[in-house]
Amino acid sequence: MIAAIGWTLCALSLAGGLLTTLAAVLLGRFMGKPTNLRPGAPAVTILKPLSGATSGLGVALESFCQQDYPGVVQIVLGVQDPADPAIEVVERLRLGHPDLDIVLVVDETLHGANRKVSNLINMARRARWDVLVLSDADVVASRDYLRCLVSELGGPGVGAVTCLYHGRGVKGLWSTLSAMGIDYRFAPSVVLGLGLGLARPCLGPSIALAASLLERIGGFARFSDCLADDYEIGRAVRQQGLGVVLAHKLVTHTCAEDSFQAFMDHEIRWARTVRLIDPVGYSGSGITHPLPLALLGAAMLGFQPACLGLIFAILVARIGSKSHIDAAMRTRAGPWWLVPASDLLAFIVFIASFLSNVVVWGGRRFRVGRDGALSNL
Repeated sequence: MIAAIGWTLCALSLAGGLLTTLAAVLLGRFMGKPTNLRPGAPAVTILKPLSGATSGLGVALESFCQQDYPGVVQIVLGVQDPADPAIEVVERLRLGHPDLDIVLVVDETLHGANRKVSNLINMARRARWDVLVLSDADVVASRDYLRCLVSELGGPGVGAVTCLYHGRGVKGLWSTLSAMGIDYRFAPSVVLGLGLGLARPCLGPSIALAASLLERIGGFARFSDCLADDYEIGRAVRQQGLGVVLAHKLVTHTCAEDSFQAFMDHEIRWARTVRLIDPVGYSGSGITHPLPLALLGAAMLGFQPACLGLIFAILVARIGSKSHIDAAMRTRAGPWWLVPASDLLAFIVFIASFLSNVVVWGGRRFRVGRDGALSNL
């Protein structure tokens, strides 16, 4: 019985190795496609909810002040704590760009368990323009970011535009491992799921849509208790008969986890979010952990030579996929020798995601219901 399980795990590992390699190849092809820029540059309001002066916040905000966009741009930044250290960063930004329309909203009002969405509700009242771009505080954008997103939003039948992101660690080992998880597991899986027709992504770090459409789907208030507010926004847009486009544009997600606990809290929250959105698909994604599966199978089979060969082949494939992804994204999330540790930690997170429906977000603990609704603990 143990031998049968061992060989099954090895077979799954081999299939998973091929699947993750295919995902890396598809990511390369996706990133190689240019954005079809359309004429026109409507006025845009960028909404960036903030919470704390995390490492790299100034750089992230500055990148939105340096956009090569010919239209009018308003930047609305929001905090919920009058003593939030992010306010000082925003004030320096405003002093450095007196010619830009930069608005700071300080409002403690809560509208639900999701504090990010509460922040957006408070900020949206100050938005001047119909085209909204939602962007997380830790996102760094290239100069052509706005031009690409707004151009895609102008396509026929398009209701919202989102884009992939890659990770950049800024706080040592744990932030590097977080960035590697984004680049070498998450981003390829999104493109693979899209290619197979199994995923319809709407990714929170960057979403563009019209304020008039947002109002039709119930406004931000509709998502005030949702854990996966980005996914729910995408689903609501599709319910209007409109599409959500994944733009051929990459933004940078700044990873600032500085401890094992911070790393696990973030990874498990993300994993449980995905599990609640798509429990069947997420369970099936266990096959995309080829290295841990190969190690478990080999252990059950007494580390036979064939099993050792499989482990070596999987390692070569995973490191090769990393190199291909680095070339496609023109970045490097971490060194090759951390790939095994990253894969093993990802498998631990995968298992842990099934053990509870509790998540830690912003230092607070929440229980997540079967419908994805948050409740305070």
